[in-house]
Amino acid sequence: MFDAVGNQFILLLFNPVFLACISSWFCAQFIKTVIAVLYGRIHSVGELIESLIWKTGGLPSSHSALVAALATSIAFRNGIDSDIFVLTFCFFMVTIRDAVGVRRSSGIQARKINEIGKTLREKSILDYNTIKEVNGHTPMEVTVGCLLGFFIGLAYSVF
Repeated sequence: MFDAVGNQFILLLFNPVFLACISSWFCAQFIKTVIAVLYGRIHSVGELIESLIWKTGGLPSSHSALVAALATSIAFRNGIDSDIFVLTFCFFMVTIRDAVGVRRSSGIQARKINEIGKTLREKSILDYNTIKEVNGHTPMEVTVGCLLGFFIGLAYSVF
């Protein structure tokens, strides 16, 4: 049984769709980290590792790159008339809408609430603890992420 699971895991690691998704995500995170280093936004090794692995927001959008690579590679492997591509395309659209719309709006609202809370705390009106500000994306960050994902998905599908 464990031998079959091991074989399935190895097949997953060499699956072009999986590789396109992981590669596009990593490339987007790497580019985002290089930009942050060049602009002096990284101040420690911990911040560098966080930026490479987990940090959200910024150019290019790693979420957008991943779903674009997924949709592109599935389109090439299964055709745009396949059910799996339709599912993937819908997932792509929801993710893009969320990145530009909902997450961005939530981040802007959280920033404003934190500003109000800070002002109230400074005036000793309210004991306020800041809330997390979710980093959404600008349309340009999402567009660049989608283009990066498309070309990486294309590369894994054609070559």
